Formats: sequence, C-alpha cells, structure tokens
Amino acid sequence: MEWITDINIWGSFLMLTALEIVLGIDNVIFIALVINHLPKKQKDKARLIGLSLALLLRIILIFSVVWIIGLKEPLISFYNYDFSGKDLMMLGGGLFLIYKATSNIREEIEGEKKKSSAILQEAS
Repeated sequence: MEWITDINIWGSFLMLTALEIVLGIDNVIFIALVINHLPKKQKDKARLIGLSLALLLRIILIFSVVWIIGLKEPLISFYNYDFSGKDLMMLGGGLFLIYKATSNIREEIEGEKKKSSAILQEAS
C-alpha cells in the first residue's frame, strides 16, 4: 500500500489519464470525419465499430507497454554493457524516430530545392 502515498505514481497516473483523454477526443473527431462520407444507414454502425476498435487497441497498447517495461533480464552484453529487451526496444524505437525525422527533413529540403529550381527555370 506504499503506492498510495507515492507522488511519482500519482503524477504518472495523472499524465496517462490526460493523454488518454486527448487521444480519446482525437479518435472521436477522426471517426466523425471519416464516417461523414458514408451513407446515413451505415454511420451508426461505423461509429460503433470505430470507437470499439479504438478502445480495444488502446487497451492492447497499454498491456504491451506494461509487458515491455517488464523485460529487464539482460539479453546481450556489449563491452561490459548489458542490454535487456526493454533497452533494445527503446533503442530501436529511438533509431526509428531519428530516421523518420531526418528523412522528413530531407524531403522538405529537397522539395524546396525542386520548387526553387523550377521557378528559376521558368524565369529564364
């Protein structure tokens, strides 16, 4: 029962609650926009299916995060550093985010270069 007085647990709980509320509102808005294009007969069914799937996937995601956090046993060692399953997943996720960010930045820069070169060609 120590968790009742632990401020870190309550802070994490409040943050998770706030994120879930924001993501829930986002799901409702997205589903409302998507079902707008359906015939009137199918809208209620699509709304129910969409919100049910969103709830189910969110529960699965939370349980998978709990499972990932529990992967603390060292799997591999590299130069006196032990890496657990959680460490490898975090490393893989971080590398993926770095890759996506740099590729998006590169696309933005190349897109601007292509636009400016097209403008220069039209001017000449």
